[in-house]
Amino acid sequence: MAARLILVGGFLGSGKTTLLWEAARRLTERGRAVGLVTNDQAPDLVDTAFLSRSGAGVREVAGSCFCCNFDGFIAAVRSLVDQGAEVVIAEPVGSCTDLSATILQPLKDKFPEMALAPLTVLVDPARLRDVLQEDRSLMHRSALYILRLQMEEADRVLLNKIDTLSAEERGRIAAALERELPGAALGMVSARNGDGIDAWLDAVLDDTAAGRRIVAVDYDRYAEGEAVLGWLNAVVDLRSNRGSADWGAFALDLMARLHEEFRARRAEVGHVKLVVTCNGAAGLANLTRLGGEVTGRDMEALTGPHASLILNARVQMSPDDLEAVVRRSLAAAADHRETSAALQTLRCLMPGRPNPTFRYADLVPPPDRP
Repeated sequence: MAARLILVGGFLGSGKTTLLWEAARRLTERGRAVGLVTNDQAPDLVDTAFLSRSGAGVREVAGSCFCCNFDGFIAAVRSLVDQGAEVVIAEPVGSCTDLSATILQPLKDKFPEMALAPLTVLVDPARLRDVLQEDRSLMHRSALYILRLQMEEADRVLLNKIDTLSAEERGRIAAALERELPGAALGMVSARNGDGIDAWLDAVLDDTAAGRRIVAVDYDRYAEGEAVLGWLNAVVDLRSNRGSADWGAFALDLMARLHEEFRARRAEVGHVKLVVTCNGAAGLANLTRLGGEVTGRDMEALTGPHASLILNARVQMSPDDLEAVVRRSLAAAADHRETSAALQTLRCLMPGRPNPTFRYADLVPPPDRP
């Protein structure tokens, strides 16, 4: 039987990585061998470090989105399949769209033996409100244009974070999605507590209608939507000046300082996330929008003389300003906690114009299967 490929798109901060973690865990419990593919504009990705602890095989495609490095994407998928993966779940860059034309149609054309699942796009309720009420959002309209395109091209739209919504709010949002996306398959999940994930997995493991629509894309506006975000990846070596330190507390302190800096500048956040590791244990912290709260996971028991931290930030500000904020916040947190924080790598950039390897204008019929 051919390996099944599940593509999970969605804007920055929608919860894709948490969904992949939980999906991999549940598929493994079902006896399926799982592979995961992460993607970013630069190396040193929190998602890769975090998902590597899931027990699934993980490959990272860094330096461009899947659509602009189709060969790299295929190599990553093949590597996992060659190692026995029966299900591969791939998470494209959160600012990437036009996946049907640039990924799914080429896959159907060039790799008909591959079993493709419907394109799922994960949606954060707060970001959906931004799309529906653009005039009230701090997010640049061209960035919101990307999110709208992601939803419009999706085979399945999956509303995440339903644990934060009342039943009334869920109903209201579902009605809004049905109005905005007539005919789209809609679902609801909480990647954090697992609600709805088994039903979603059953659907995408069974359905083979992938890439059922191609949307018109204004690539100038798409490029602008990516370019309004500064993009930073950093690796930091942490050492205590007092023999030992609580690195979970350090990480949350750093996130709070970053959040305060962004608030002062009214710089909307795509996402800011970090993973800190100490003595084999790891903790994760996230901020997914300026008006949100920093959340932490597994931040206890991260005590010792040294630790390693990976930080990823996508924020609506220039790369130079973003780098200055990160350096200043890191130095302040280190000083406050009586630690040293040595940057091992730091990459800060503005994404370049998307230049997909392939872009199909027409739908490719699904392959005939016995």
